[in-house]
Amino acid sequence: MTANFTNLDKIFWPKERYSKGDVIAYYEKIAPYLLPYVKDRAEALNRFPDGIKGNHFFQKDVDPKRLPRFVKSVSLRAKSAGKTVDYVVCNNKDTLLYLANLGCIEINPWSSRIAHPDKPDFMILDLDPSKGDVFDDVIAVAQTARQVLEGLRVKSYCKTSGKKGIHVLVPFGGKYTFAQVRHFAKLLAERIEAEIPALATTQHRIGKRRGKVYLDYMRNAIGQTAAAPYSLRPWPGATVSTPLDWREVRKGLNPRRFTIKTIFRRLKTRGDPLKPILKQRTDLHRIVRSLERDSKARASTSRS
Repeated sequence: MTANFTNLDKIFWPKERYSKGDVIAYYEKIAPYLLPYVKDRAEALNRFPDGIKGNHFFQKDVDPKRLPRFVKSVSLRAKSAGKTVDYVVCNNKDTLLYLANLGCIEINPWSSRIAHPDKPDFMILDLDPSKGDVFDDVIAVAQTARQVLEGLRVKSYCKTSGKKGIHVLVPFGGKYTFAQVRHFAKLLAERIEAEIPALATTQHRIGKRRGKVYLDYMRNAIGQTAAAPYSLRPWPGATVSTPLDWREVRKGLNPRRFTIKTIFRRLKTRGDPLKPILKQRTDLHRIVRSLERDSKARASTSRS
């Protein structure tokens, strides 16, 4: 740590007494594992200057002239803002620590790279429980997603969200547009919902989910972000969004056990099960045709 860091003793997790200095130290140590997943990607900054109990705010637009020389930025069209904005690009450890010093407890990159901002490297299906502690339901839905994808001969990966859910990922390697990938994600979500309607739903409105796990495929759009693998989350216990081996995704899995204090022991013994995703591609057209045929068959059956 250097004198450039400020307020290192400020408490960010009141119950656990983890400080801003602990966040910076964490990102300094986790950098070799996290940086491959954020390199060459625009970042949405979610800043918690007073820790997880204080106010927080999102920042997309930065002033490139006020950034340190080691911090890269990129100008991209922000659909939500209706204008071009300058995003931080986290390409090195110094930038990662700079973001941590700004109060970015979590790191939120785009799923596409700045060289092809409309073409994501992977699909994200966010399995989000609609009620309390029902993580076993999330596990059941995740395993159904895996089984559907295996039936399509598709390699998939997963990680904890770092909060209450699981992210299911499919690699596409920047070959297809967000619109194409989102169409696939929607078909996949509908297929999962048809397989386990008592547990899973594609219903956007919270009031109509009836306690089911929400299959959120809408993250697959330009400018949308998700917590990076190995990102801390502003959540009790200082949890970490942690890549899993599918064999670990079984009843009794507790995402709260993956924290700022436990993740390094895990990496030492298990390594990074998500690492291959950045080098793989999936034939989207083949699997979309299969899912579309299945969708039409279900529609025909329901009408008869």
